[in-house]
Amino acid sequence: MATENLVSKGNLLLAALPVANRMRLTGDRPPVELPFSETINLPGERIRHVYFPIDSFISLITPGVDRAQLEIGLVGNEGMLGVPLLLGVNVSPLRALVQGAGHAWRVDADTFTREIESNAATRAVLNRYLYVFLSQLMQAATCTRFHLVEARLARWLLMTRDRAHSSQFLVTHEFLAYMLGVRRVGVTRAASALQRRKLIRYSRGNLSVLDVRGLERAACPCYAIDKKIYSRVLARKVRAIGTHSPPIPGAAQLAAQIATSISC
Repeated sequence: MATENLVSKGNLLLAALPVANRMRLTGDRPPVELPFSETINLPGERIRHVYFPIDSFISLITPGVDRAQLEIGLVGNEGMLGVPLLLGVNVSPLRALVQGAGHAWRVDADTFTREIESNAATRAVLNRYLYVFLSQLMQAATCTRFHLVEARLARWLLMTRDRAHSSQFLVTHEFLAYMLGVRRVGVTRAASALQRRKLIRYSRGNLSVLDVRGLERAACPCYAIDKKIYSRVLARKVRAIGTHSPPIPGAAQLAAQIATSISC
């Protein structure tokens, strides 16, 4: 994909910043490529870069004993990887795994920290994403504890579809087991149930969403709750920016786009 097309598609969080603020973060550097299954951070590692995905997406996985792991979040072009830096912490608590190959803007941690410490407008925008991110973590905990595996799988597939910007993507049984926190046999049962309802097609790691509306009905309420939180907070952010800095061209359109097409 040409750099010009990447810029036009972009990262919605960066797009919400005034141009000068955004340029201080990204400069004139081209986006980096994130290959499928690359680990960007491990728990306890120093955070050296912040990533703003463009057409890639990253899974956030909790550490566990032996192979016991659980995915608690996804980051696509609606957000960023490197949230602990907003809290003054430069250590990653989670494993960050590229689940969808593509491109991202990469900003070194020192540059990012200087920008949020010196610019209130940038900090205000990113703090709103921090709120959404923490809300997502809390919702994930509730979802894992109270909702059935089939409904949780439907939710995750919808979240992945949003970030992949496609109804077809690659996902392994092993990773789905991480995501759901169940054994692979549980993944097989849940995926088979969705296939019998003709909502998805899944074979050898290739997954296709066949019926988006049907999958939304099959998903637990967390999917709709996350979308609502994100759109509401982004709408408030756009109004807040307007009271403290020059208007951002297309800000209203940005909020509307997120409200209708992005979940967190």
